[in-house]
Amino acid sequence: MILRKRKKAWTMLAMAVCFSVTAMMPVTSQGAETTVNWTREQASRIELNQDNTLPYFEIDKLEKLAPGYHIWDTWPLMNRDGSTASIKGWKVLFALSAPNDVLPGKVHDIATIRYFYSKNGKNWTFGGDLFPKGTPLGSRQWAGSAMADGDDIYAFYTATGREGEERLTYEQRLALGTGKIVADQNGVRFEQWDKHRIILEPDGKWYETYEQAKQGEGGGYAFRDPMWFQDPQSGKEYLLFEGMSGGVVTERACKPEHAGSPEFAAPPEAVHQNGNIGIAEVTGDVDRVTMLPPLLEANCVNEELERPHIVVKDKKYYLFTDTHINKYAPGLSGPEGLYGFVSDTLIGGYKPLNGSGLVLANPPENPYQAYSWLVTPELNVVGFAHFGDLGGMAIGDVGNQSPEFQFAHWGGTLAPTVKLSIDGDRTKIEKELPQGWIK
Repeated sequence: MILRKRKKAWTMLAMAVCFSVTAMMPVTSQGAETTVNWTREQASRIELNQDNTLPYFEIDKLEKLAPGYHIWDTWPLMNRDGSTASIKGWKVLFALSAPNDVLPGKVHDIATIRYFYSKNGKNWTFGGDLFPKGTPLGSRQWAGSAMADGDDIYAFYTATGREGEERLTYEQRLALGTGKIVADQNGVRFEQWDKHRIILEPDGKWYETYEQAKQGEGGGYAFRDPMWFQDPQSGKEYLLFEGMSGGVVTERACKPEHAGSPEFAAPPEAVHQNGNIGIAEVTGDVDRVTMLPPLLEANCVNEELERPHIVVKDKKYYLFTDTHINKYAPGLSGPEGLYGFVSDTLIGGYKPLNGSGLVLANPPENPYQAYSWLVTPELNVVGFAHFGDLGGMAIGDVGNQSPEFQFAHWGGTLAPTVKLSIDGDRTKIEKELPQGWIK
């Protein structure tokens, strides 16, 4: 009788331990741990040094890539496997754009995707609008990616707002248009576009919806920047995107896992910072995708993790993203910069590069000179020239200045490319290259 009771007790204890361990384990997907936290402790280590600080450049000395237009976020045409595409010897670069008589602070309100082509990936010829007038979704189009498969192009983008809306809204959905690539000795053009469609919207659980974001005070909204990715190890295909952790602000709280250790506990108001990096798996045709839990969350750390993308090197996954000075939670600070994380697997296990996540940033004397960096498979980092030589002025005050001042300090063109080196979990800026070099 005593032995039976002891056996039963040990069985119950083992079950309790098993339940406790299981409850503490993160959610799993495809056999790997999923969402990783970028913690306040890790972000507190951010500091500028000679390996991550960009060289200073003068905004007004840069060549305009497209006379007549401002351009900013850019991305190259890639092959299905993520390598830089060459279409009959031509490379193609896409960019958000707006006429150059529009004030810099208004360009996102009328953003249109236009493109350029080049034989050497250095000198670019303007090609015009990517999509025919009236075909893209949204009241304007924000950043995305483009993949070539034979003579087909799959153009992913952010449909922002709704077509025909009387008042601009900031609802964001992931959209796709497919067409044909035509290339000859004269250049590249795109034809035979099909009807564009929305392929992904936030679910409210893992990714905040526009309606959730409008409840409560403070905070922005993001569900954008679809980036194509094919996993070289499994062959599976995905879209990465920028999102925000689901739920309304009153349902969120800063937890110990967001801090990293007790001394980095967040103040209550840090709940407004809920940026994440999302992922969806392609489950058949390119426009059929299944939403997965976020790869990474920055709850109580950072509000925006923009333009996420992955470069695979030495069988490691390098996850890169951009963020602004003013997107950090209270008690934390960081520069306008490119940030990165590394893992041995696509899903789960990500740790910040260089201990903090910071890969490169603008110099302190010119803190807004460039932004929206993208790392190519060749480890060239492409960005655009933003605002230069503001003399200590915060970027939020630029819109209060005269139009002449705004245009004089605005870049609206490609910034000098920089070459990055990677060694395990460490990175270093190797050298500066001319504007627009993608390969």
